[in-house]
Amino acid sequence: MSSTMKWIVAVIVIILIIAGVWYYGSKPSAAPIETGPIKVGFVGPLTGDVANVGLNNKAAVELAVEAINKEGGINGRQIEMIYEDGKCDGATAATAAQKLVNIDKVTAIIGACCSAETLAMAPIAEQGKVVIISPVSSSPALSSAGDYIFRDYPSDSFQGSKAAVLAMGDLKAKNIAVLTCQSDWCAGIEKVFVEKIKALGGKIVAEEKFDDKTTKDLKTQLTKIKAAKPDLIYFPAYSDSTIIGLKQAKELGLKVQFLGGDAWDDPKIVEGAGKAAEGIVYLKPSAPATDEFRAAMAAKLGNNEITTGSPQAYDAANILAQVMKAFGSDSTKIKDALYKVANYQGVSGSISFDQNGDLVDANYDIKTVKDGKVIDFKP
Repeated sequence: MSSTMKWIVAVIVIILIIAGVWYYGSKPSAAPIETGPIKVGFVGPLTGDVANVGLNNKAAVELAVEAINKEGGINGRQIEMIYEDGKCDGATAATAAQKLVNIDKVTAIIGACCSAETLAMAPIAEQGKVVIISPVSSSPALSSAGDYIFRDYPSDSFQGSKAAVLAMGDLKAKNIAVLTCQSDWCAGIEKVFVEKIKALGGKIVAEEKFDDKTTKDLKTQLTKIKAAKPDLIYFPAYSDSTIIGLKQAKELGLKVQFLGGDAWDDPKIVEGAGKAAEGIVYLKPSAPATDEFRAAMAAKLGNNEITTGSPQAYDAANILAQVMKAFGSDSTKIKDALYKVANYQGVSGSISFDQNGDLVDANYDIKTVKDGKVIDFKP
């Protein structure tokens, strides 16, 4: 081989070596294999006024996660739940969300129950790019709370309107009083209800508000309402305030139809108000709940008291698991996949999310209390 050829071969070898070093040095390394448990948070009122609902929702999530983990978890990884008490309070829920997002590094959060909790958590979840699925929060404000915020529970834009139609339809009310707490949930549902009543030609004869965190006496508000002589009182409030209001209305001799919201779907109200709860009417989102789910909840709770949001909490855990099995624990991929959920058949019914992370539609059951028992309302 001539010296010229030797030089050419040497140059080619050097070029190939340099090219190889460049290629393997610039080639992206394989993504690390995800191992260990997948952390998921839960926030809800585990103590306080609405604790019965929060604990019931927690039990439903536990049922779902126990079954998921028993079947192998998420592609071999177990779900590790971290439960936090939001106390139906925005500030407390925000603190819980900060911990879950920034310290525990959760992949997603199921919760919260009260709208004030979820609205306070939303900015924290958005900043941390952590998905929230609420099984109970219904304030219309949540529709614009962020790209990572979902709920498999209907917005009060549905409920407030349907309550107004019920009030002026089957309940035959024309002159209506409103007694409502000052929470995000109460404010959202009241606004829609009042607007719909006026659109239907009804009259709002009195509007009274109270702070459900501090008020233990509603006689002043009820006395003003009694003087306005309404046909019906729309009374969206949480459990303890509802018990106080119903009892004091009876003491004042206020014989008028009471109509409430989904927060009244708490056995604590009938137990606490006793005879004062007789004849009340309220709406709750339809959630058929399978016999299997009801039996499992009864075994876990030791009773048959399934509250508002428990079927949805169970579904939220299972929807998350389904998405994570396909896309892992990458929060952005989970978020994107949730927007594509359509006609998921859960124990609460068919679930499809719209562009706001809301349910695309909602059906409601109408309940009343007769002889101390909650039954279906029949006009």
